[in-house]
Amino acid sequence: MGIIEKMRLDGKKGFVTGAARGIGKCTATAFAEAGADVAIVDLDYEEAKKTAAELAEKTGRKVIAVKTDCTDKEQVDAMVKQVVEELGGLDFCHNNAGICINAPAEEMTYEQWLKVININLNGIFLTDIAAGKYMLENGGGSIINTASMSAHIVNVPQPQCAYNASKAGVIQLTKSLAIEWAKRGVRVNSISPGYIGTELTLNSPTLIPLIEKWNEMAPLGRMGKPEELESICVYLAGDTSTFTTGSDFVIDGAFTCF
Repeated sequence: MGIIEKMRLDGKKGFVTGAARGIGKCTATAFAEAGADVAIVDLDYEEAKKTAAELAEKTGRKVIAVKTDCTDKEQVDAMVKQVVEELGGLDFCHNNAGICINAPAEEMTYEQWLKVININLNGIFLTDIAAGKYMLENGGGSIINTASMSAHIVNVPQPQCAYNASKAGVIQLTKSLAIEWAKRGVRVNSISPGYIGTELTLNSPTLIPLIEKWNEMAPLGRMGKPEELESICVYLAGDTSTFTTGSDFVIDGAFTCF
């Protein structure tokens, strides 16, 4: 069997949070194209259903939509139960839901701080634990968390201390769970994307001036594309990455190298 065949995900079951659009939609598409059945998990249920129907038609895989607030433990636990029941198991997940609020630290409200931390860090914790419990009891699996290059650098010119802190927490959570579960068959890794040009990002009037600045600073002179995160996620979800756990993969076009 060649490496391409070995990297396929035929027979595997998984879910992606924040998958109705953007990076999550892109990785969910890649998982389904590689042969996996996938749950599109998102708070925006209508968009999640559209994405699920689109991927099912495109790939021929079983793709379902599940409405979930990833900051609500009961909803997260129910989501994992539904995924297992409807897809027939859980072999991998990509915990990707997140937000960013740009505000100077001295002006940021405590409510804004908590919102970012709750979604970006507490939400990752809840989905990691819910998925991890099932995997620990059922032969193992692979967990992929979305961190950010913002865990490694302080972004400029935009002020975003809550986002940076939350993503640094995701990496340490990833490493901690990887150590705890290493001998029990559950692998935990993170990806740290640089600036990624999703449809919403590229068309946001408030971000366009920032994008011009980011591109000036970027060694490659551009933002990344969501599709440029697909291969690493398929690798981490599959069986060719069985010696890979506790790692953070920075995909940023060398932005953090200076």
